[in-house]
Amino acid sequence: MPDAPELDPVLHQTVRTRIAAVFEQRKEISFSELKTVLSITDGNLDAHLRKLSAAGYLQSRFVLTGARPHTLYSLSSSGRKAWRAYVRDMRRLLQS
Repeated sequence: MPDAPELDPVLHQTVRTRIAAVFEQRKEISFSELKTVLSITDGNLDAHLRKLSAAGYLQSRFVLTGARPHTLYSLSSSGRKAWRAYVRDMRRLLQS
């Protein structure tokens, strides 16, 4: 397929695709909620969040709930842009 789009290698991985897709429904999500939604281990989720963060696709902030700190994650503006491009490219690929 000469016209096939080049898919973003950061997002074109099953778990990272699923993580980005969660943000279609949720603006922000905590590590523990994301782990539950995806049904993956702490270590697996942490590794994928690090890849997304290193690419500049993810942002995080710390909040206190009572005396307990939580990290909330969301897609950065470049992450949202990359996700939209990834979805567009996947649609083009599936239609060709």
